[in-house]
Amino acid sequence: MNKDSNVYTIIYASVMVVLVALLLAFTSESLRPMQAKNEAVDKMRQILTSVNVESTNANAEELYNQLIVDAFLVNSNGDKVDGNAFDTELVNELRKPVAERSYPVFVANIDGSMKYILSLRGAGLWGPLWGFISLDDDKETIYGASFGHEGETPGLGAEIDKPAFAHEFTGKKIFNAEGQYTSVAVVKPGQVAQGRDYVDGISGGTITSQGVDAMLYSSLEAYEPFLTNE
Repeated sequence: MNKDSNVYTIIYASVMVVLVALLLAFTSESLRPMQAKNEAVDKMRQILTSVNVESTNANAEELYNQLIVDAFLVNSNGDKVDGNAFDTELVNELRKPVAERSYPVFVANIDGSMKYILSLRGAGLWGPLWGFISLDDDKETIYGASFGHEGETPGLGAEIDKPAFAHEFTGKKIFNAEGQYTSVAVVKPGQVAQGRDYVDGISGGTITSQGVDAMLYSSLEAYEPFLTNE
């Protein structure tokens, strides 16, 4: 075949495209188990952070298996349902009708005290927000929290994933003295939220702070039936 012909050029280019595509597909499939493992470890670390336990990629799985003593799903009525809590992503559940949703709950044993870890999902200025919040065994007092984001502004809204912000929530209550659900408000520094526990938002990150406030309210509200079930 004439290597200077258009036919040769087209055939050569087509073969190269197919070979490159096959190579990329093989590489992607080969790396998939490693990627899934890394994602699982990252999730374990976020869950552990919500109960104020520091971990690394190397010891996260060991600490998780040691401290997380139970994990289950609850429905919109607060009843336990079948399913795998760890593999259930709240973002996917929120796309379903309310009656069909399942919400993951993780239970940690921290120095002999049970902590209930609940999943959070919301939206910030530039993308999704997520996190986990843990409650003491009274199911109303926040023990710890961890937050994440996809693309909030560095130095502003992105500060929600820092310990300084998460630690503000410790000791706050999501029910008032009358037992009514109130969540915890995130307000501008210097402001207050009447009738609710509150924390200061991020200076210069107003929209992200509002996103965290909305995420907390809607996510924890979904767990209210579970939290108030006797």
